[in-house]
Amino acid sequence: MPVKVKLIADSGSTKADWSLLTPSDHFRYQTQGISPFFLNTQQVREVLEKELKPQMPPGVEVEEIFYYGTGCSQPRSIQIMQEALGAVWPHANIAVSHDLMAAAHALCQHSPGIASILGTGSNSCYYDGERIAHNNPGLGFILGDEGSGAYLGRKLLQYYCYNSFDEELQMRFDAKYHTNKDEILENVYRKPMANRYLAGFSVFLGENRGHFIVENILEDGLNDFFFNHIYKYSESWTHPLHFTGSIAWHFRDVLQALCELYELQLGSVLRNPMDGLIKYHEEAGIKSKL
Repeated sequence: MPVKVKLIADSGSTKADWSLLTPSDHFRYQTQGISPFFLNTQQVREVLEKELKPQMPPGVEVEEIFYYGTGCSQPRSIQIMQEALGAVWPHANIAVSHDLMAAAHALCQHSPGIASILGTGSNSCYYDGERIAHNNPGLGFILGDEGSGAYLGRKLLQYYCYNSFDEELQMRFDAKYHTNKDEILENVYRKPMANRYLAGFSVFLGENRGHFIVENILEDGLNDFFFNHIYKYSESWTHPLHFTGSIAWHFRDVLQALCELYELQLGSVLRNPMDGLIKYHEEAGIKSKL
């Protein structure tokens, strides 16, 4: 008799993390990212058939699917994912939602709190324990995305292009990147995926902690996120602030310092949402919901 399981997905445009929950254990897999902005139903189905299903153990029946993914706040994107998942697992109950809901469920579980994503981009919301009650709109990496990898990378490149590095940091930067102002401008203004290009420079910030310019960039960039987003939620003063994403994880000490400075409560910080999503959907005998 087949074992009935739950399947959870947390997908960006670059990679997708999957977890299969059985009554006694869970298994993790990874596939390429799935973005319904760029893939149609058949293409998504091919990813699932070729990359995910071969990793899964035989003899399981997927009973429920909880898919959280980039772009899945739009009806058309939700339809693409539901049709593709339904074609592969026709007997499963399927729920599709977006990455901010993944952060809210993973970080807050069933309690109210502020859930924030600080990765390549940034986003935030007030989650009341059941739904996203407030969401301060993001403006993307050109006008917004404060506190994100792209935002911090942009600040670093501003220092570089304005010749604001001291000699020591200039030598470290040149040794790592072997680039110049013209090449930087070409990548930012003429080539695709400029947000990822900018975010890639946040690695340099992590490698050079302790240098006063690096610390200034980190504090200023994350403080901008607090000022433009966290402060817009009145609940920030009475509920914990939770964070997920690579920037939040690597620079959690800066988040802690800002919370102490502004007398706010720092909650949980997760590198990625999957551990929290497993916990959220693992309640024995209870049907999980998005």
